[in-house]
Amino acid sequence: MRIGELAHRTGVTTRALRYYEEQNLLTAERSSSGQRHYAEDAVERIRLIRQLYAAGLNSKTVAELTPDVVDGRATPQLLQRLDAERDDLDQRITDLIRTRDRLDSVIRGASANMHTGARCPRIADA
Repeated sequence: MRIGELAHRTGVTTRALRYYEEQNLLTAERSSSGQRHYAEDAVERIRLIRQLYAAGLNSKTVAELTPDVVDGRATPQLLQRLDAERDDLDQRITDLIRTRDRLDSVIRGASANMHTGARCPRIADA
């Protein structure tokens, strides 16, 4: 199928499909005139790519993961990698909560000092 049909069937722009090719996420055969032609399984590949992007993964990670889907099925390697990505996400969430708590402390201190006229505490004291 040509790029326009793949875009229509997947709801992805032709620009996005070209980007996927640039990132080695998708391949196409070229006609003698240079037109892209995609295999039927490209539809499922695009759906997988979109799911992985929606899960917050970047292009590099998606490119590393997609070979671990064989005939539309996840391999044990894919599941291990997705578990590791989830663990990384959990750690980032923990770090963000800790950062937010520190900021809340600074805000409370600054707010209290605003009412008393005292100077803001140093960040290291927060």
